[in-house]
Amino acid sequence: MLIVGHSEVRALLDGKEREILELIADAYRLHDEGRTALPHSVFLRFPEDARNRIIGLPAHLGGDDAVAGMKWIASFPGNVARGIERASASIILNSMADGRPEAFIEASLISARRTGASAALAAGLLAAEDEPRGISLIGLGPINLEVLRFTAARLSSLTTAVVYDLDRARAEAFAEDARATVPGLEVTVAADAEEALGAHALVSLATTAGTPHMDLSACRPDATVLHVSLRDLTVEAVLDAQNVVDDTDHVCRERTSLHLAEEQTGNREFVGAEIGALLRGTSGFRREPGRRVVFSPFGLGVLDLALARWVRDRAEAEATGVRIDGFLPGDAA
Repeated sequence: MLIVGHSEVRALLDGKEREILELIADAYRLHDEGRTALPHSVFLRFPEDARNRIIGLPAHLGGDDAVAGMKWIASFPGNVARGIERASASIILNSMADGRPEAFIEASLISARRTGASAALAAGLLAAEDEPRGISLIGLGPINLEVLRFTAARLSSLTTAVVYDLDRARAEAFAEDARATVPGLEVTVAADAEEALGAHALVSLATTAGTPHMDLSACRPDATVLHVSLRDLTVEAVLDAQNVVDDTDHVCRERTSLHLAEEQTGNREFVGAEIGALLRGTSGFRREPGRRVVFSPFGLGVLDLALARWVRDRAEAEATGVRIDGFLPGDAA
């Protein structure tokens, strides 16, 4: 059993934004081609604790180097006040030859970076401007920092960002991190969410909201909204926009804004395309002038596996991580 810890994962991933973007794009293409297995995520909630949850994402990614496994990710929002990360995660990879577990990988950074790469791919595909110069970021934790990192890698024209969080001190700290993450980026802290929403035509929402609380009236008419947190937008905002998702069946569940829109309308006709089809050029999707586009990615386990497989392969090639013998029955002690 190969065990790869957080510091080793970070060392392997840092500076590899373009490789990661292509890995995530390839996973989306394979999923759109039907070469994946993706059961619904399992949500473990607690009878006396409605705020916290742990999610299991089992998946299989086919192709020339097929992989199977599961991500187990906990979301405890109260951790932020304790000075530790809201989310913690691990991934187990199983052999496609005999099914035996072969790698255990700390996955908080994998999860964050595949999310950032997913949003950046959507930004590149959907932005109304040929060369977007600015992005607005609302909800300033690790996820939006990764959205910024990968969007800057995907869109070389990006030169400025407006950021907003309910916690002003958190916003100021994020602004400093953003400048360090994207050297030369001009970063401004907005006074309120409306200012941030209207500042740029590219907007990323990555809050911890559990119920819809935001419309898009403050956004520009041609805005592209990366609805990463899935539960910020009102049903009306969803229905007024053109909607792109990663997987329609997955995103229309668990009380996401799109799930609520489905319950209200009784259908999913408001979903215009899935990103895998956009990447493959088979969707037929076109932006309507003067109408906003919302990208809502549920977060597919195949993306985690694509990145975890790459981490495992590089860890083995560079002899990093820890190899545990005797973990399984029959292994040498």
